[in-house]
Amino acid sequence: MKMRTKNSSVWLKGLSVIVLASLMLAACSGGGGDGANGDPGGASKDNQNQASAADDGPLGKYDPAIEVSFVRDLSDVVENNVLGVLKGETIDNNRWTQLYEDELGIKIKYDWVVKGSPTSDQYLQKINVTLASGDLPDVIPVNATQLKQLADSDQIEDMTELYEKYASPFTKKVLSEEGTSVFDAATFDGKLMAVPQLESSMERAMYIWIRTDWLDKLGLKPPKTMADVLAISKAFTEGDPDGNGKKDTFGLGVTKDLWGGAMGLEGFMAGYDAYPNIWVEDASGKLVFGSTQPEVKKALQVLQDMAKNGQIDQEFGVKDGGKVSEQISAGKIGMEYGEQWNSIWPLQLNRDNDPNAQWQAFPIVSESGETPKVPLKFSTTRFFAVKKGAAHPEAVIKMFNLHLEKNWGETAEFDKYFAPPEAESVWQLSPVTPYPVKKNVDAFRAIDAARKAGDFSTLTGEAKTIQEKLEAYASGSSDGFALWGWERIYGEEGSMGIADHYDKNNQFLREKFVGAPTPTMVERKATLEKLQNEVFVKIILGDPIDKFDQFVADWKKLGGDQITQEVNEWYETTK
Repeated sequence: MKMRTKNSSVWLKGLSVIVLASLMLAACSGGGGDGANGDPGGASKDNQNQASAADDGPLGKYDPAIEVSFVRDLSDVVENNVLGVLKGETIDNNRWTQLYEDELGIKIKYDWVVKGSPTSDQYLQKINVTLASGDLPDVIPVNATQLKQLADSDQIEDMTELYEKYASPFTKKVLSEEGTSVFDAATFDGKLMAVPQLESSMERAMYIWIRTDWLDKLGLKPPKTMADVLAISKAFTEGDPDGNGKKDTFGLGVTKDLWGGAMGLEGFMAGYDAYPNIWVEDASGKLVFGSTQPEVKKALQVLQDMAKNGQIDQEFGVKDGGKVSEQISAGKIGMEYGEQWNSIWPLQLNRDNDPNAQWQAFPIVSESGETPKVPLKFSTTRFFAVKKGAAHPEAVIKMFNLHLEKNWGETAEFDKYFAPPEAESVWQLSPVTPYPVKKNVDAFRAIDAARKAGDFSTLTGEAKTIQEKLEAYASGSSDGFALWGWERIYGEEGSMGIADHYDKNNQFLREKFVGAPTPTMVERKATLEKLQNEVFVKIILGDPIDKFDQFVADWKKLGGDQITQEVNEWYETTK
């Protein structure tokens, strides 16, 4: 499972006519193998011909071997939980670098490695310096803004024909599991300018996590409507659920950042048909920004009433996720909205302190009691671009193919290359880490089917590894990380069962704008986000609700109207 703590097979259906035409041309001509379109020098192409693959297919091996340079981040998980426990493996020489060399004839070289996540200040500063210098590695992982800058300055390869030729059928299937959105995000003037590393938007679905031992103690039932959610919040605040005779508990946990995978408000807002921070289609077919719609005002009024009644900590406006998790750990909060992994963090902290504490995920609910839409923010933020003139621009596509094949394909060795017992995040040693977007819910489905059949012997890969955790938890073992948390995800009452229901019930509301940041977004987005969150926090803490109307007016004036125009101009090109 890929976890965020800050984790179908339609092939390009609906992609722009220009891109489809390019792909058809590539298929007819068999072109793309020589790489650099418009390469001003012939040396790179000569080198490519000299080191061409003996088998020029999706998994063809280069003979002699070639060297491909990257830059990358190195998270604490990789440094401590992978390299820190593996013997004889380093970031430069490990099972993945060896696999790419042995199977593909690709030697990986890192121009630099920086500690931190792809969004850390240190990494962003380093990569921005690299981009500004023009001294690019062969393959460079970039965000959407950086990709557009590189494409506009003609520093990277057109990958359209190369992707069609070299991507394996399995890779094409996986990367199209959210339709054309990831390709739209990487396409400029009809050209696919990078290989998108698809991130599962489905993994960002929201759930209501509730202390069920408190529900039982107070004689309450799980919520069916938002009125039920509010009643539970009130009871958790006023009913002394911890039994200490003091009014020192809160109904709902919220952080100063308002949004995010744990203790965020997206799921709460969705209960009122409000979808902040994503672009949605209105009745006329135009895109509008969810944060400025009137439904958000109604949700903010409800949150303000909750805060006035002590159901939300009056100091939440200065508390980040770490501080609120301390309150959860101490047993002072009974409900929070978050993603499927919340039982591992922060809720496991509470369970560790109080073995009698029990949390369970429930589906988000609506004010009306009708089936709510579950908002999904577009999650793909990393794209692998190839330097203009690189000898083998197709090499990164072959790496995508092999990573997917060795973890989920017919020749998969999951226990070696994804999550071996000795280091469960070995997949992060690879510089490219694509994965099927439904892998977690598929693992649940396999486990659930085996559970109902009473036969777990057929489980393989990730499902088998997870089932072993569930069995360890059931046996009372304490030898393992967050075993209770894993059971709360994949057990019979787990959050993945709800994800399965969301998916089969067609409840997902996917963000409609997936393109690169527009010019005005680049200039004004940070300012507008800061304005939004400051106003929303103040309203929840008691500012007049009409401040929302002033926020909308200010948002429009400070660039929102221009962004909306640019977003809709982009949207027209996708139809």
